[in-house]
Amino acid sequence: MRLIAATFLLALTVTLNESAAQAQSYPNRPITMVVPFAPGGVADITARPFAAVAQKLLGQPVVVENRAGAGGAVGHAYAAHAKPDGYTLMLALSSIVGIPIADEVNGRQPTYKMSDFTPIALISADPTVLMVPTEAKWKTLKDLIEDARANPGKISYSSSGIYGTTHTAGEMLAQAAGVQFLHVPYSGGGPAMKAALAHEVMFTIQGPSVAEPHVKSGKFRLLGSWGGKRIANLPNVPTMKEQGYDAEFYIWAALFAPAGIPQEVAAKLRETSRKVVQDPEFKRAMDNVNTPIDYRDGAEFQSFLATDSARLEKVIRRMGKTQ
Repeated sequence: MRLIAATFLLALTVTLNESAAQAQSYPNRPITMVVPFAPGGVADITARPFAAVAQKLLGQPVVVENRAGAGGAVGHAYAAHAKPDGYTLMLALSSIVGIPIADEVNGRQPTYKMSDFTPIALISADPTVLMVPTEAKWKTLKDLIEDARANPGKISYSSSGIYGTTHTAGEMLAQAAGVQFLHVPYSGGGPAMKAALAHEVMFTIQGPSVAEPHVKSGKFRLLGSWGGKRIANLPNVPTMKEQGYDAEFYIWAALFAPAGIPQEVAAKLRETSRKVVQDPEFKRAMDNVNTPIDYRDGAEFQSFLATDSARLEKVIRRMGKTQ
C-alpha cells in the first residue's frame, strides 16, 4: 500500500514539475492567433495591435491567421480542436457563443462547444450601430421600421455571417420592432461593410470602430446604437431602447485558447493580456478605431459570458431555423 502511494506521489510530482517547466519555458516558438473572420472587421483590427504588443512581451512572434467562414464557425472549430499547448490562440467575437445554439436549433451536430475553450480574457465590448447611406430615404430609425413594416422582407442588410454578431443584432431589432428584414450574410464585418459601400444592400450593422470613418467621410449616417447607453464618441446617436425598441447587443472581442491548456500557461496568457491592454501602443491603436477597452478575466469574464450567452440564446431560439 505504501509502495502504491509512493508511486502515485512520485508520478504526481513529475507531472507537476513537467507542467511548471513547460510554463517557465513558454513560449519557445511562434504563436498563432486565429481570427475567425476576414480582414477588416472588429476581430481583425483588435487582434493585430494586440498581437504586436503581445509578441514583444512574450519574446516570440504572434502571427495573426484569418480563418473566415460560416459566421466565424470555421475558425472557432479550428481553434477548438487545436493542440492545447498555448501555441494556438483565438481572438473571437460574441458570435462564438451563439453558433453552437444555432446548430442545435437547426438540428445540426455542433462543430464545437463552448466547453472546448479556455476563456483567457475579454478585451473590448462595443455596441453595434445601424448604418444607412446618406442618400437613403430614411432619416430616422422610425422611418426605416415603418418602411420595413410596409415592405416585409424587402429591405436588405449585410452581416458578418449567418447567426454571426451583426446578424443576431439585426434580428434582435427585427424581433423587438415586429418587422422582417432581408438578411444578406458575408464572410466577415469587412466584406459586409464593402457590400454596403457598393450598394449591394440597403443598410449594414457594424461596430463603431468600423462605422466611424465612413460616417466622417459623409457616405453613411447612423440611425441608432444597440448600447445600454449612448456611445461616448457618438453622443448624437440614440440607442434602440431610447427609440422604443428593446434591443441591446455588443460586439465583444475576447481571447480564447483550446480547453486543456496547462493552468500555468493560461495564467501567463492572462498576465500578458493585462499588460497588453495597459500598453500605450495598444491603447493608441484602440483609440484610433474608436474601440473602448473593457478588460475582464477570471470569474468576472465567466460571469460576463454567462449573461451574454443567455441574452443571445433567447434571440437565436426565436429566430429558429434560417439559411
